[in-house]
Amino acid sequence: MSAGKYRKEHDCLNCGSHVESHYCSKCGQPNLELKESFWAFISHSIAHYFHFDNKFFQTLAPLLTKPGKVTLDYLAGKRARYINPVSMYIFVSIVYFLVVYSPKHVAKEKHEDDGITVEKQNSKHVTDSVNNALKLAGMPTDNEIIKKTVHSLDKAIKVKEFKKLSFKDQGIELNRMKAENVTLKSDSLEEVIDNYNDIYIERNDSTYAAYLARQQKLPSDQQDSWYEKLIKKRAITIGEKSEVIHETLEHNRPKQYFLLMPLLALFIMWNFRKNHIYYLNHLIFTIHGMTAYFIVQIFTAPLIKHVFQNAYIVTKTIELAVLVWICWYMFSALKVFYQRKTGSIIFKMFWIFVLYWIAFNVSEYIMVNLIYYVAT
Repeated sequence: MSAGKYRKEHDCLNCGSHVESHYCSKCGQPNLELKESFWAFISHSIAHYFHFDNKFFQTLAPLLTKPGKVTLDYLAGKRARYINPVSMYIFVSIVYFLVVYSPKHVAKEKHEDDGITVEKQNSKHVTDSVNNALKLAGMPTDNEIIKKTVHSLDKAIKVKEFKKLSFKDQGIELNRMKAENVTLKSDSLEEVIDNYNDIYIERNDSTYAAYLARQQKLPSDQQDSWYEKLIKKRAITIGEKSEVIHETLEHNRPKQYFLLMPLLALFIMWNFRKNHIYYLNHLIFTIHGMTAYFIVQIFTAPLIKHVFQNAYIVTKTIELAVLVWICWYMFSALKVFYQRKTGSIIFKMFWIFVLYWIAFNVSEYIMVNLIYYVAT
């Protein structure tokens, strides 16, 4: 693999030991001349790269197709053909988070001043279309059941449209309806106003300042306690910064997976403690498993996000296929590495999944809270 001219001297330039042949028996450094040509430098670098590349593919094939074999070979001392588990994990995880992590910036819809008029026109257009369709089908539009169905549809559309309005436009629409009801005295309109008012109050509490302003208008005995205000502040702030919190959370996924990996190895060791295997061996087994999972996700996650993002059935099929592969891979790896019966493997695999799911959710809860306190 080395390229260059070997030195005539027999002292190692790295550690000073005596060199019998081309390589130092103490540190392994090749006994090459310091001065080398440009092409010698390039060829030496390329040789090192393809040596890594060759070992990568020699590790990749059995890692994906023969679960548990790479770990068994590595622990048995057959290491020359494989990449070091930690080196491969770092390399694959970097590629994984470069490929899979892509923060989304969703553009918020803006409502213009004439939004109420536009929404009303859209609502009228939908109900008119329904009535026309019923007429074309030869169904009587004056039928009581049909009238109630169309009315319910119209009501649902209007509620959805009201929610889309800005907070200011919601207030204007509510005041208009209240003024109209002073003259009409309609029970049905009163019911709509009450419904819209609940939506408006919920929207009013979309910022903590607005929530406090509303609280101050209430009688002292109806105001929330200091603890309720604290909980409300946290809920409102998380809602306001949900996109930032989500992106920061996704950005910190590598740390989460890395910190949970020793814990996963511990869960595996607890379940297979009768095998009397050192914790480090369980950890190497876990590193190989996580590396295989990242490799599969490198190919499947971009398909879900960018190719089939609008095809619900296809994305769910891919996700299901990945889940089935995870179960198959873990079962096969545990059976090969720990040499247990099928029933025992399934039982222990179930508990490993449960423990890891709990640890993952607890760590995510802690991360969300840390991000929340940093963001605020």
